Amino acid sequence: MAMPATTGSVKSLIKKLLFHSSSIAAPKISPRQFSVNATTRPADSTLRSKSKRETQKQKQKAELLLKRRTRSARELDEEGFEKQYRNDNSAHVPVMLGEVLDAFASVPLKSFVDCTLGAGGHSAAIIEAHPEMALYVGLDVDPIAHEIAQTRINDILKKDAGRSRATLRVHTHLKNFKNVKSVLQDIDGNPLTPGIQGILMDLGMSSMQVNNSERGFSVLCDGPLDMRMNPQSSLKAEDILNLWPDDEVGRILRDYGEESNWFSLQKKIVRARSTGGLHSTRELVDLIRSSTSWTRGGRQGWIKTATRVFQALRIAVNDELNILKDSIYMCFDCLASGGRLAVITFHSLEDRIVKQSFLDIINQGAEGGNDKNSKERHLVSNSSEKLNAYEDKEAWIKQMVCGPNACVLTKRPITPCELEERLNPRSRSAKLRVIEKV
Repeated sequence: MAMPATTGSVKSLIKKLLFHSSSIAAPKISPRQFSVNATTRPADSTLRSKSKRETQKQKQKAELLLKRRTRSARELDEEGFEKQYRNDNSAHVPVMLGEVLDAFASVPLKSFVDCTLGAGGHSAAIIEAHPEMALYVGLDVDPIAHEIAQTRINDILKKDAGRSRATLRVHTHLKNFKNVKSVLQDIDGNPLTPGIQGILMDLGMSSMQVNNSERGFSVLCDGPLDMRMNPQSSLKAEDILNLWPDDEVGRILRDYGEESNWFSLQKKIVRARSTGGLHSTRELVDLIRSSTSWTRGGRQGWIKTATRVFQALRIAVNDELNILKDSIYMCFDCLASGGRLAVITFHSLEDRIVKQSFLDIINQGAEGGNDKNSKERHLVSNSSEKLNAYEDKEAWIKQMVCGPNACVLTKRPITPCELEERLNPRSRSAKLRVIEKV
């Protein structure tokens, strides 16, 4: 009889439990909350850190560049520049003209030599700025440039015929500046070495040469592989590419073009000989494009490589570096006491030669014997004394190094102002160095 009661009570208890459980709200299980800030913070931190490193790296690079050069503080006449050159893309723009005028401004230029006449832009401005000039000598191996410059200078003389300018004797020679000494030893039958107050060497190529496809200097124009500054010379770029020994071709690309991919290019150039060789700039450019990986500077990476290859061939064809080394010393020997030699370079190989040659000149006869530290202290001491004397009259001189024979007035090379670089992109790599004979 007890079993039914027990069963009933159990059922009643189950009902109560079920009713009670249904009356209690089930706890809400919300989805896991993710903090947006918490997940992005590490990424933001990495990006900020990377950006900071890049900014710091760019700042250090800019500071290092400034240590190696002096940006010109001279203001460029933008309106005059645009008026003269804007509508004539073929016209040669004289690079750093204002800075060159400054370099010779305080020197009484009774005699002046332009070793690289070009279109006569620098020479014309210097002649106009120095009415005291009695003798002008211009040299250039390019007959077209020589003719243009001669016409330009004659126009100046005719324009100023009523003034003392008419007494200026002008001599232009179709010769390389390596012949500067021999030319100056036979001017009007009188030797003029030493005795020149100012000498200029502008080592850049003129726009007339680059824009003329027949000369073979441009990577963007199709023409013969010539690259001779002097059209009368026998050696052409195609001779080097098609006839010179393999190792020599590679050495030229490596040493004169500073091209890291020189070995691969050397092999392709030599291989091209079996199919007739290379005879046009377009054929050479196509070979370079096929040899340049897309990862090397993007789509335009081949242009940089081609520019280096063309530079290497041009230097080899014209023996530019060896001639430059010898000519700097010859030009310095031709200077009178107080005379100045100004040199504009356009790539590191040229600039390195000019810098080292200037240092060699001022170190000749420096006190201290073989003691390098003693020599440097003597040069620094001399430089400080000289700089104080120059500060008032020549603000463009920022740092100088002096020896017993000469003073380098540009311890750091002067580079174009930002406006000139923007208006004339070909001036971006230009560097001006000046030395004065004591």
